[in-house]
Amino acid sequence: MATILLNGTKVCFRCDGDRSRPTVVLSNSLGTDLSMWDAQAAILATRFHVVRYDTRGHGGSGTPPGPYTIGQLGADVLALLIHLDIPRVHFVGLSMGGVIGQWLGAHAPGRLHKLVLANTASRIGTEEAWHARAASVRAAGMLDIAAGAPGRWFTPEFAARQPVVVGSMQKTLREIDPEGYAACCEALAVADLRQDVKHILAPTLVIGGASDPVTTIDDAQALAAAIKGSTAVTLPASHLSNIEAPDRFSDALITFLMASSEVLDRK
Repeated sequence: MATILLNGTKVCFRCDGDRSRPTVVLSNSLGTDLSMWDAQAAILATRFHVVRYDTRGHGGSGTPPGPYTIGQLGADVLALLIHLDIPRVHFVGLSMGGVIGQWLGAHAPGRLHKLVLANTASRIGTEEAWHARAASVRAAGMLDIAAGAPGRWFTPEFAARQPVVVGSMQKTLREIDPEGYAACCEALAVADLRQDVKHILAPTLVIGGASDPVTTIDDAQALAAAIKGSTAVTLPASHLSNIEAPDRFSDALITFLMASSEVLDRK
């Protein structure tokens, strides 16, 4: 992994695969870090150049004073691409990463080949709930949020079957800087891209989790309906579908990214 100062904050990132191949950027969800993509990065790196990064306030990236905005988080991605001298990419974002992907699709269309929006929505939750969560972690830290995360992230069956995976994800969440987490909550509190996504031109895949209580199948369907020509896939998983159903997620990803745009346009 490497770090670079971008837009006034340290950004931690990792590159895998052959740089001469098309680049796929992977963007993490709220409360995780770039390691959430380990399974997908290993597979993608055999066919693509893979760039993963920690969203500001997460993992090895810095935590400048908040609140943040989704536009700021998107600008960090664009600055990283400039640093790496990569003009266009496939962008894959889950949850908060998917909101960043929507912003990029609407506001930086020339930077994208294809877009994958997983377990996300154009409007996630309510402003009041996000501000309440931000206040809670600033006052009490990350322990309570981490304790309740499995119920938001995974189905009960997966949590019972894979306690080591769930425990590792909780550990990552506990170790996140509360201020960085809160500042990203504030970005989500005011993020409403329901009009923006109508302007996305990149071929888009929307992935939903059949048991996702955070961004529901209805949210996924609404997002797919708003983006002209998009395709949608439902996986047997909850919110972190790439971890709960890694093989199905990776298969959907590879199939979509390897398909020609002309084939997608005809669907």
